[in-house]
Amino acid sequence: MDRRAALAAFDEQIRRHPEPDAPDGKVEYDAGVIRIVSGGGAWTGVPWCDLDRVSADEVIAAQIRRFAQLPNPWEWKYYSYDQPEDLADRLLSAGFRRQQAEALLVADIADLRLELPAPAGVELRAVTDEESVDALVSVHDEVFGEDHSVLGKTLLAGIAHEPPKAAAVVAFAGPAPIAAGRVEFHAGTDFASLWGGGTLPAWRRRGVFRSLVAHRAALASARGFRYLQVDASPDSRPILQRLGFVELATTIPFIHSGGAA
Repeated sequence: MDRRAALAAFDEQIRRHPEPDAPDGKVEYDAGVIRIVSGGGAWTGVPWCDLDRVSADEVIAAQIRRFAQLPNPWEWKYYSYDQPEDLADRLLSAGFRRQQAEALLVADIADLRLELPAPAGVELRAVTDEESVDALVSVHDEVFGEDHSVLGKTLLAGIAHEPPKAAAVVAFAGPAPIAAGRVEFHAGTDFASLWGGGTLPAWRRRGVFRSLVAHRAALASARGFRYLQVDASPDSRPILQRLGFVELATTIPFIHSGGAA
């Protein structure tokens, strides 16, 4: 895979042309930044920027003023190739909180193994209705320790959309959901993206995670996408790299508490 070409395609197709998670979300284009503004707890923030040393501080301050009109915290989605080179330090100085860094990984789907069966005793089931969405949410709540009810509502709308904007899968051991993940289809681009791959601790290191990746990669391949992208945690990064994903950059969420500037 040509890393430079893949990163350029990701930046142009995904970062510069984002889609809100929520139906009522909107994209705002401003000088040097793109914003997503959403209600109801859906993702809100800055997914792309192109700044310089002269403009950066004022543009950052302008975004804080804009998002001060909203009641909830919001995110500046920083990538290691963003400019200026000290942008991360400027965000910290402006009152943002740095979260855990993740690796931007991309794979050419043609290079991936799409048949990695679940281990014995585990069944992968497609998420198709409210009951199966609830199973996915329950796994995410336990694995990641947060409330994913808003995600559940967004996912339900995405799988009901025609054509589907997303698909998801839950791994069951008998009647119990033990792992889950989703794939989002970015229409009009070369990319599908993986999100929320999580496995309960007792079932890790048994091949469940790998089978979820392969299952979702096959769904993306069937829909004609070329690339599969994921923001990988330190835990999932080595597994994904062994499966054929390539690291293109580092991404870090910077969170602002919102409210008055």
